[in-house]
Amino acid sequence: MKHYVLVHGGCHGAWCWYKVKPILEHSGHRVTVLDLTASGVNVSRVEDIQTLEDYAKPLLEVLESFGSDDKVILVAHSLGGIPAALAADMFPSKISVAVFVTSFMPDTTNPPSYVFEKLIGSITEEERMDLELGSYGTSEHPLMTAFLGPNYLKNMYLLSPIEDYELAKMLMRVAPAITSNLTGTKSLTEQGYGSISRVYIVCGEDKGISVDFQRWMIENSPVKEVMEINDADHMPMFSKPHELCDRLLKIADKYA
Repeated sequence: MKHYVLVHGGCHGAWCWYKVKPILEHSGHRVTVLDLTASGVNVSRVEDIQTLEDYAKPLLEVLESFGSDDKVILVAHSLGGIPAALAADMFPSKISVAVFVTSFMPDTTNPPSYVFEKLIGSITEEERMDLELGSYGTSEHPLMTAFLGPNYLKNMYLLSPIEDYELAKMLMRVAPAITSNLTGTKSLTEQGYGSISRVYIVCGEDKGISVDFQRWMIENSPVKEVMEINDADHMPMFSKPHELCDRLLKIADKYA
């Protein structure tokens, strides 16, 4: 029996894994899902998040609670890739493989915020649609929030069932935008994050993080293996849950 820990993306929560969790459990594995700080049903507010560690706290606590011999398959989606990378940097011995599902994936030379800031800096006003970027923090330490408006969200759920898109609209919460003010300017370490096996799952019809940008991140920080789900949008847990689980089970067989 393998143990999966599933990390959701920005503005989402543990709820987004509701199709994936039972499929993996039915295959005989243990699955832990969690809400990052100020996400899902977590009671914190986004203003409570002053550092990347604050945002990742529920994930760090879960990993900390496991015994020294417990190794997990850490699966991160979208913005969840950055807190997951921090967790891998802090607990490398507890992770057998980290899986980035159409996800932001840091390297070990730039700050963890580098990949997020690069994408946000590259999108046009037109592409930004109703992605709302707000601010909090202080003038000395300005921080940024992100919220996915219904049009931007629709783009991410292009091939997903309409019910899942409606569910997401009801459950969206404001998330922290992962800027260098949140993460600090130190990069993740080679002996921590850099030492673990990583696999990237590319989603071929993604309009949230383009395939070109996914490929650029893989080139920027090479992984052990790249898998693809050709006809998945940005939310493969909704548009292609069985195909996603098929890839995750193969990864467990090979790396865990």
